[in-house]
Formats: sequence, structure tokens, C-alpha cells
Amino acid sequence: MTTNRQWILRHRPVGDIKPGDLELVSTPVRALADKEVLVRTVYLSLDPTNRIWMSDQDQYLPPIDVGDVVRGGGMGVVEQSRSERYPVGAVVNTGLGGWQDYLLTHEDALSPVPAIPGVPLTAYMSVLGATGLTAWFGMVDICKPQPGETVVVSAAAGAVGSIAGQLAKARGCRVIGIAGGAEKCRWLVDDLGFDAAIDYKNEDVGSALDRLAPNGIDCDFENVGGAIMNAVVSRMNNFGRVALCGMISTYNAEGPAPGLDDFAGILMRRLMIKGFIIIDYLPRAGEAFAELAPLVMSGQLKWKAHVVEGLENAAEAVKLLFSGAHDGKLMVRVSPEP
Repeated sequence: MTTNRQWILRHRPVGDIKPGDLELVSTPVRALADKEVLVRTVYLSLDPTNRIWMSDQDQYLPPIDVGDVVRGGGMGVVEQSRSERYPVGAVVNTGLGGWQDYLLTHEDALSPVPAIPGVPLTAYMSVLGATGLTAWFGMVDICKPQPGETVVVSAAAGAVGSIAGQLAKARGCRVIGIAGGAEKCRWLVDDLGFDAAIDYKNEDVGSALDRLAPNGIDCDFENVGGAIMNAVVSRMNNFGRVALCGMISTYNAEGPAPGLDDFAGILMRRLMIKGFIIIDYLPRAGEAFAELAPLVMSGQLKWKAHVVEGLENAAEAVKLLFSGAHDGKLMVRVSPEP
């Protein structure tokens, strides 16, 4: 009988995730019913929203119940099948299948992973997965950057921000990234072609924006929230656009996240601030994929994957998102690629 390891939520974290909040348990896998498949998890996506789902705060999906498997996106290979759509050996996206070795699910919960020559499977967890879709819809559909405009991206060396900034550059914009550390800032400018980068750990973001964007900011792709968002939005031009993708600086804090200091400025400068969640855009994924896939295949769009080995390390690895110690799209390799 197949045994499945699963990370279970035992306590809702207060602040950082602590020992005892999550528990790795083993359970037997039951027999398959008609149209069900058993998927062996190959890659597990680690994202800031994992921390939100563990809390009981107001959010866009129901919180994970205490005692349930930790929610998370993944990709795997079909090991057993009673489905005509997904034979043994098929590589599939498991949606929010969770932090576990195996997912036993109905065929309707899965989607096929396309095979593009020369493109690694890790790309479908990053630039050709939810990460790339998030960057594309936030930048192209919400910010709508125009040639010559100034675009700021926070958490710019992260998986989403790095792609969003490159998409703005491809549209003829001047792009300023905000990241933590000299090495990440160097990568943004020297490798990705950003026009400038601000190291928030070692310089004042507001002063740096005054120097680098003396004529104001037109678009903000916002991943951080808090003081950094305040610094950017307060320097935006009339009719500026903000794609509010995340507020990672607030996810480990208790209570409501702080808002903007100058809320009236939204009215006076006629700013558009739109929060968005990628699941709302999935029916339109083909629009983004049509641009992203050729850019990836040609090598024009650059991305990084930070792979941690072993499901048993997922609970510790997710903390890297909040310390900034990861480099690129963070994921766990749960089992070997097919």
C-alpha cells in the first residue's frame, strides 16, 4: 500500500511559523474510484499566500482548517489512473493540491502541462505558471505601461517582480526595481536590463526615488506594501496606476494591515489602485501564455528557480520568502522528474 506524507496545519501561526504549527504525518492512500487519478508530486510551489491561508484573517479563499493538509500549488506525474483523460505517466498541474507526496483526486481537478522542447519543468512552476501569469496580468492588463513612462516594481528580484519589470521594459518604459541587497540589485540592472535598482536594506527608498524618478512615477507593480508602498505611491503622477499584487511586509503581522499615509492623494492625483488575485484571470491565461511562451523559448525573458530538496523541508523553506534569502521562484522538489 502506498503511504502519503502530508503537512498538516496544527495551530494557526502567530507571527512567524513556529515548530508545532505544522506537522508532517503519514497516511495510507485509498483505492481509486472511477475517473480518479493518483498523482505523485514532483514540484511544490512556495508562495507568500501560503502564510495567509494558514491564518483566519479575511482573505480571498477560505482559510485552511486546523487539521487539514496545508494548501499549495503543485505539479506532478500520474502514477495510477482510472481516467481516460490522464493515463499513467501524464504530467499534470495539480492546482492547489497541497503539501503532500501524493494527490488522489478527480480528473476534473487537474490540467495538462504542455511539453515545449528545451523548456524545463520548473518553468511551469514559474514564468509559464501562476508566477508568469501574475506578472503579465498585473503589468499588462492593470498597469498598462506606455512607452516612456516610469515604472517601479517592488520585490523586483522576486519571481513575479522580475518578470513584471522585464515586461515593462519590453514596452519601452523606464523601470526602477526595489530589492534587498547589492547582488539582487546588480542582477536587475546588469542581467535583466532594469534602468535602476534601489537597495531598500541599505538606502532610503524615498530619497532614492526622488533621485531616480525626478519627474514622478506612472506605474507601481506593488508586492510589498507598508512603508515601501507609501514611498512609491506618494510620488506618483496624475492618473498613475498601481497593480496591488501583494503586501508581503504585513503577512506575519497581527491585525489589519496599515494603509496609505496620504489616502487623499489617490483622489487629488486620480490614481487607480487595483488589487488582483491570479485565480480571477485563469480563464484568460491564454492571452498571457501567447506572449510569455515565445519570450521564454527565445531566451529573451529571464527567470530563476530556487529549488529546495525534499517535502520534509517545506515548512522551513517557506520562511525564506519572508527573509528574502531565496533567489528566484521558490519551490520544493518532492520527487524526481519523470
